[in-house]
Amino acid sequence: MSASANIGDLSALADVASGARRVQVICLGLSALDQVWRVDRLFAGNSEKIKAIDYGTIGGGMAANAAVAVARLGASVAFWGRAGDDAAGHEMRSAFAAEGVDVENFRLFADGRSSVSGIIVDSSGERQIVNFRGLFPEAADWLPLEAVARASSVLADPRWVEGAATLFREARACGIPTVLDGDMADAEVFERLLPLTDHAIFSEPALASFAGSAKDESLAALARFGCSVVAVTRGEDGVSWYENGQVHWHAAYAVDVVDTTGAGDVFHGAYALAIGAGLDVRNAMAFSAATAAMKCRHAGGRNGNPTINECVAFMRTKP
Repeated sequence: MSASANIGDLSALADVASGARRVQVICLGLSALDQVWRVDRLFAGNSEKIKAIDYGTIGGGMAANAAVAVARLGASVAFWGRAGDDAAGHEMRSAFAAEGVDVENFRLFADGRSSVSGIIVDSSGERQIVNFRGLFPEAADWLPLEAVARASSVLADPRWVEGAATLFREARACGIPTVLDGDMADAEVFERLLPLTDHAIFSEPALASFAGSAKDESLAALARFGCSVVAVTRGEDGVSWYENGQVHWHAAYAVDVVDTTGAGDVFHGAYALAIGAGLDVRNAMAFSAATAAMKCRHAGGRNGNPTINECVAFMRTKP
């Protein structure tokens, strides 16, 4: 295994931050309205009542959080997804727009029901999540695929399989990099999407569930689907990835963790931006790890997401 330490050429990111380089990312998948309770400790598993020390409502969802991260970093981003034409759907749409995310193709279905999550966060930043995934049509024939050719990269999570497959097929035809957020999903979902994926980045639980193990050996095994890069994020243990016949690793950046909610989503958004900007995989992994670490210093799934300049300055303070 090779280990990455010093950061390399990040000039492409500086060009994005200054506006000299145009990066357009499309993020497709889940948008949920998160109701977050902060507590001293998580539920122990029995029937019990615990006191919340804080409460708030914020937009969430894997691809949705990734889109907001891209916007905060300073690139152009569109979110393609589904919600109900209900109070939660309109609140999420307004939150996207306030962040500068293009919501023209965030469709609110009159007969749909929006996805809503309940999140319990303890004093160490760990969390428990209950999610209602919502009810919407699966068809993706309304997506404006002509826009894909103008994108720098596309990202999808596994919650809207037909949409992700449709987006990834079009991106492949246009030579646009595809990034899959490999969160928990049924095996047949990954079996359908991985052959269309250039960069597959799993969570540890998802990799263990699909491949039978979260060890590095599983990354090489999944290369049979044809992905250029297969990775797994390991929280404070960094990120491992398989590329060109070799496993690589980058350490996590040490920070005082307040809340890990959304850190993986932020990682994926930053990675899609970095790949779209032309960074190599090693530098894209380093940049993504730093962006996710900086987010963890703040409560809330979207609070504390840095700009590109803030992230690069943070990286340069680390050994």
